[in-house]
Amino acid sequence: MARRSVLFSPGDQPALMHKAPGTGADTVVFDLEDAVAPGRKDEAREAVNEVLTDPAFDPDCEVCVRINPDPRTADADLEVALRGDPRIDAVMLPKATSGADAREADELLRTHGYDLPLFALCESAEGVLHAEEIAATPAVDAVAFGAEDLSADIGATRTEEGAEVAYARQHVVLAAAAGDADAIDTLVTDIEATERLAEDAAFAKQLGYDGKMAIHPAQVSVINDAFTPDDETLEWARRVLAAREEADADDRGVFRVDDEMIDAPLIARAERVMERYRAAEDG
Repeated sequence: MARRSVLFSPGDQPALMHKAPGTGADTVVFDLEDAVAPGRKDEAREAVNEVLTDPAFDPDCEVCVRINPDPRTADADLEVALRGDPRIDAVMLPKATSGADAREADELLRTHGYDLPLFALCESAEGVLHAEEIAATPAVDAVAFGAEDLSADIGATRTEEGAEVAYARQHVVLAAAAGDADAIDTLVTDIEATERLAEDAAFAKQLGYDGKMAIHPAQVSVINDAFTPDDETLEWARRVLAAREEADADDRGVFRVDDEMIDAPLIARAERVMERYRAAEDG
């Protein structure tokens, strides 16, 4: 499954939630947390449930609901939003600070009769430092990095270059890899900054991230492009894997492709390129 683009849609705006799957996002997240004012939580829960149970709602992407971090509020979120027979694939847990948080969210889901994968957001100092145990929790299928909340938590000043969150950003992607979970990168909050978004997404891919969060439909295609292998990279991967088959037949562990010596790490890179390509093709 590709999770190149993870698009948030406010849980109190049914029209936007209905439109979200048509943006081309691999995952859409109906948000009951930050996007909804405290006084509108009840209204948003009902709206999310109405969309998820609407027979006309038949998206071809992954559908996720972001609940609130407080267990009592999260319980209310799930009680209403998942009533009936909702079309849902995953639940996002914001402000995860430990493996215990993820386990509690999983147990809460099960009390409501659901066994769904979790997206865990590491967006605080505690959450980033405990990212390994969060990613290693069996229910966690993806770990996301939230730079904006982290910066607020530690008192950092956000910059376009992102030096203030560089360590945390790399720590989360390493934790995700160690836990065999997808890694989803932080937002670019300036919707008009298309070029910066493209550069930031390309850098996130270089770091090892599988995808990136989006807050506006206009960001989706830019992110998808960044996380889909280009033709040159794809052809390189195909040549490497074809040459690997010949080398295996000759019992050679190292071989040459385009004047480049290829060994196990580069073979693994080629395999990852093909995995990304097939995931993107499958939608």
